[in-house]
Amino acid sequence: MHHNRLAALVLIANLALLGHALTGGGWWSGDRIDLAAVSAAVLANFALAILIRQQYVINLLFWLATRAPTHWPLRIRWTLGKVYHFGGLHVGGALAGTLWFVVLTASITLDTLRSAPPVSIGLLVVSYALLALLAAIVLTARPGYRARQHDRFERMHRFGGWTALVLFWTQTVLFVQTGDGSLLAAPQIWVLALLTLSVALPWLRLRKVPVAVTRPSNHVAVARFNHGVTPFAGSSTAISRHPLREWHSFANVPAPGESGFRLTISRAGDWTGSFIDDMPAHVWVKGITTAGVANIETLFTKVVYVATGSGIGPVLPHLLARKVPSRLVWATRSPRATYGDALVDEILAGQPDATVWDTATHGKPDMVRLAYAAYAAFGPRPSSASPTRS
Repeated sequence: MHHNRLAALVLIANLALLGHALTGGGWWSGDRIDLAAVSAAVLANFALAILIRQQYVINLLFWLATRAPTHWPLRIRWTLGKVYHFGGLHVGGALAGTLWFVVLTASITLDTLRSAPPVSIGLLVVSYALLALLAAIVLTARPGYRARQHDRFERMHRFGGWTALVLFWTQTVLFVQTGDGSLLAAPQIWVLALLTLSVALPWLRLRKVPVAVTRPSNHVAVARFNHGVTPFAGSSTAISRHPLREWHSFANVPAPGESGFRLTISRAGDWTGSFIDDMPAHVWVKGITTAGVANIETLFTKVVYVATGSGIGPVLPHLLARKVPSRLVWATRSPRATYGDALVDEILAGQPDATVWDTATHGKPDMVRLAYAAYAAFGPRPSSASPTRS
């Protein structure tokens, strides 16, 4: 998977840096340890991990990736279409930064034992506290733990990340002062200032907004927002009922020619179940609307969208925007009873040739066969195959 390849690329680059440090770089030569160089490696990796998840950076990445015209070779556009795997850079940077921090803490400890030059005990204490916190963040971010304990993972990432940032500031100030340097002249200070601004920006836009919620069924709620924001098709918005506890992102569904937008929220856990059963009048939003996966559609001349159940949510805004010729394959249980006549009629108005497979009536479908039939009927090659619609 491209996500894993990007993470591996970051780790390989860091292995190359380690090789340089052990040989020509001379980071550990005789009695001298180049703590500044090790610290720079730590900060560079964490800067990558943090900035690549910043909403403005994500939107910029998608904008750059989708500038390619459709007459470019498919291999290039296909590769650019994997831009949504940028999370691999986040994982690789966080892992490499944590490993470099282990090296940094060990080096600081060795310098303290040697007392050449002496390192403050305060710097050592902060370093070990930060190392323990980074280890906890990495361990709770493991895919298995994250799937089982998502709320705990999210809180550890949020509060642990904020605490780690404070400790990084403390460690950096102590480190610069140990070397008798000027804080304003130290590049680490300015990098930390940039990372702090990146983390704070979404929260500077935190606000409580009204929402009108309708419930077509006990499985789905449609939340309508009109607080002065009309996001672009294919973006997402994070909402919360308790902003310090948990956030959930949903695809924005703007209606052509109308202000505001909608979110389709399906029952998929405690939070969404509570939202549907106890429909709120207000929710919290933060940050800016962020580009989603399907924005890569403009890299191609035609698109077949395949969705199951509530997966129609991220697809719907692209179907309504009609930027690229598309064909929909949607398998779901009792679509009209579940999502309401209005939403289904809106989908079919934009996609009159859609394949809508009712699993309550026809059972579990062969999604590969349905997708290929839609491709064959809609794609570049003529075919007698046609989608089955119910």
